[in-house]
Amino acid sequence: MTFAEEFRSRNFSIYGQWTGVVCIVLCFALGIANIFSFNAVRIIFSVLCLVSSFILIFIEVPFLLRICPTSSKFDEFIRRFTTNWMRAAMYTIMSVVQWLSLLSGASSLIAAAVFLILAALFYALAGLKSQEFVGSKTLGGQGLAQMIV
Repeated sequence: MTFAEEFRSRNFSIYGQWTGVVCIVLCFALGIANIFSFNAVRIIFSVLCLVSSFILIFIEVPFLLRICPTSSKFDEFIRRFTTNWMRAAMYTIMSVVQWLSLLSGASSLIAAAVFLILAALFYALAGLKSQEFVGSKTLGGQGLAQMIV
């Protein structure tokens, strides 16, 4: 299945996964950008945003679990998020954490919160429509991961 065919499939888990890739980039960039503020509370939220980006990269790009040396506990934790509902819950929690960053004042971390909730909505829609989770082959889904093993 090509990249364009994946988007035409109308499977919301594909949309969620690609929105998750945008979240990875945003969380990483905004976490670094806000870590240099002089607000101690915002620094804590920016570190949480950075940690979220690293968790998301292993969840959304399963190919990395095969090539990066990780512990068995970490692998087990990441493999919990294989269903649409679990991913929706995880993205919702990460989004709520970033929305709470508004307690320290307005910052660019709100962009991460918005995209995280969008990804959660896509996964929740996939769950509501009883769509099977389908990982993008481009990101190391069924096709790429099997070629490596």
